[in-house]
Amino acid sequence: MRTLPLIIAAGLMAALGGCNQAEEMPEAKPIEQQIGAGGRPVGTPWSRSPVYSSNGMAATAHPLATQVALDILKAGGSAVDAAIAANAALGLMEPTGNGIGGDLFAIIYDPASKELYGLNASGRSPAGQTLDQLKQQLGDADSIPPLGHLPVTVPGTVDGWFAMHGRFGKLPMRQVLAPTIDYARNGHPVAPVIAMYYERNLSAFERRMETTEFEFDNARATYFANGAPKAGEIFKNPDLADTLSRIARNGRDEFYSGVTARVMVDYLQKQGSAFAMEDFAGHTSEWVDPACAAYRDGYELCELPPNSQGFAALQMVNILKNVDLRQWDRGSPEVIHYITEAKRLAHADVARFYADPTFSALPEELLTEAYGKQRFDLINPDKVTPEFMPGEIEIAPKLEGEGDTTYLTVVDGNGMMVSLIQSNYRGMGGGLVPDGLGFMFQDRGELFSLDPAHPNAYEPGKRPFHTIIPAFVKKDGKPFMTLGLMGGGMQPQGHVQVLINIVDYGMNLQEAGDAARINHDGGRSPTEPLDGPAIDPLGTLNVEAGIPEATRKRLSAMGHQVELVENGVMFGGYQAIARDPETGVLTGATEMRKDGQAQGY
Repeated sequence: MRTLPLIIAAGLMAALGGCNQAEEMPEAKPIEQQIGAGGRPVGTPWSRSPVYSSNGMAATAHPLATQVALDILKAGGSAVDAAIAANAALGLMEPTGNGIGGDLFAIIYDPASKELYGLNASGRSPAGQTLDQLKQQLGDADSIPPLGHLPVTVPGTVDGWFAMHGRFGKLPMRQVLAPTIDYARNGHPVAPVIAMYYERNLSAFERRMETTEFEFDNARATYFANGAPKAGEIFKNPDLADTLSRIARNGRDEFYSGVTARVMVDYLQKQGSAFAMEDFAGHTSEWVDPACAAYRDGYELCELPPNSQGFAALQMVNILKNVDLRQWDRGSPEVIHYITEAKRLAHADVARFYADPTFSALPEELLTEAYGKQRFDLINPDKVTPEFMPGEIEIAPKLEGEGDTTYLTVVDGNGMMVSLIQSNYRGMGGGLVPDGLGFMFQDRGELFSLDPAHPNAYEPGKRPFHTIIPAFVKKDGKPFMTLGLMGGGMQPQGHVQVLINIVDYGMNLQEAGDAARINHDGGRSPTEPLDGPAIDPLGTLNVEAGIPEATRKRLSAMGHQVELVENGVMFGGYQAIARDPETGVLTGATEMRKDGQAQGY
């Protein structure tokens, strides 16, 4: 366990008048001897109360974004209006995880039609660049780098906003974007966890500059003019205010064929990119059908199809329904072993089959209960399996990394429910900020495979494999809960862990997110060659400190590569809202690993 840093202790003591700089500081005591958490009159001691309301609710990764969403609801906006407003605010306030240079996915429940709608607002590679041309630019590299122009794909977020707004919006877009424009121009105080991620991103960019050439002056001027912004520091982004003002005034086409598009394309071409104006003008989002997998007790988890990894969570559900986890305690090695092996099995298939369905359709067998049982039978209950191969399923004819993301959810008084996730992928993105626009391009194209035989191989005008996934839960066939959990490959296994916490162990929404999590990292990857060996077939089982030491030791004895991670950064960030179908009462939750807030009215 870490001890309190002496520099912090010194500052505290000086502030309290306990000593001065000339006095010798007492030795810092072990953390177990320091003051700990207080108690709770109800519920588990390591969580807090969920939030209840009945007129509307929002849960986001930043308290100010949550308030922006509530203000839009109170002004007569729909849950979609409020979600767009919150997402715009987060692009300003949490650029370490998202922004209009990235992509968006959403699941929307519409109470008028009583239907669940999915939106895939992810962008594509340049239409004028082949795999061979890309490889010529890569030289000896065996993968697409995370920096510069090569991993850039068309940003899909703005088109996604207007697709949702055109179908379900009530307020004009200028009103929806107005709060963020104001915050961008006049400033907002930086939140603590986001400040930490600013520092991590700047350090990563500077480290990579030692070996990789890419344009960073614009990014430095926009985000790091005085170093990484600190918690409580007022941050302004007038360039982003101007960009959002043009979008609010001129609509979706401003971003894809207007002045803003021209600036983006000119900038990218100066970096050597193959993008042309036609790539942006021709971009469209796609309405898709979510699929659901029944777990138990009437609960169904619903996710979006590829090119996202959402169906991996459904595959895990179909595997885990074959064992009753309730026979063991939640923190037992048996439960964690089964969750981990189910994740590894599902992701072996992710690496083999998941890709842009326009180019390669997903085999239908993957989501059947029979296939889930077949995969479950491969799990040895007593020890880890060194490597899981993908299922022996024929690929239909041609037709993971560390991800930083934001997830938000909004439910309005009419029962419209929005589950929305948005990201630039690795960190803040690829380091490129187009001249005077105030946002960074995503580096999502890093997730293409360079193996021409792979379904996820790079091709012109293609969407790469995607990690970000919103989720939705039904109960007894009725809409019940929106949820999401940020962070690359953590997301599908995080969705399943939250579902297990609620369904099998009776946790409330807040406890289900605060409970200690695991994050299995490694295994097969959709960027690796199709027929080659996996780089890291066993992977690493990262666990939080709340997983008992005895469990960690037993998992190691079973063959897992267990790592204890105590700072929470590998385990995502969770938001959720549940709606009682009988009373309309809303229950919301966020969690300690982020700066966020769930609030209603």
